[in-house]
Amino acid sequence: MEQTTYFEDYEIGSQRVTYGRTITETDFVVHAGHTGDFFPHHMDAEFMKTQGFGQRIAHGTMVFSIGVGLTASVINPVAFSYGYDRLRFVRPVFIGDTIHTRTTIASKEDDPKRQDMGRVFERTEVINQKDEVVLVADHIYIVERKKKPD
Repeated sequence: MEQTTYFEDYEIGSQRVTYGRTITETDFVVHAGHTGDFFPHHMDAEFMKTQGFGQRIAHGTMVFSIGVGLTASVINPVAFSYGYDRLRFVRPVFIGDTIHTRTTIASKEDDPKRQDMGRVFERTEVINQKDEVVLVADHIYIVERKKKPD
């Protein structure tokens, strides 16, 4: 779906919540293959039985990718991603966990490089089925202004 939202239209505190996605063993294997990260904490079930978590933990980068992917339901043709700041892996994610993502518009500011644009900061929280935040990051958008400066 496409929805045009200009810088001025973003409201601090507004939220979106995605649908859920259950993490599978296939996700672990595919992500390890894509990234080359076969670290035993993700791939060795017997080793992890001897560790504090007692089972394999999901790659943080996989949780980030899936969590962000869940938010990709609306295309805003006047905005683009400038990147992510303050990424933290707060809690482990395991095979069988179901995650969803909540985004909250946290702040807005002028873009120092582009007068006809602004920056929108969106707090992104990936949440498990126990309603625990497992990952948090700040997504920064560059967004066109409705009213262009003279």
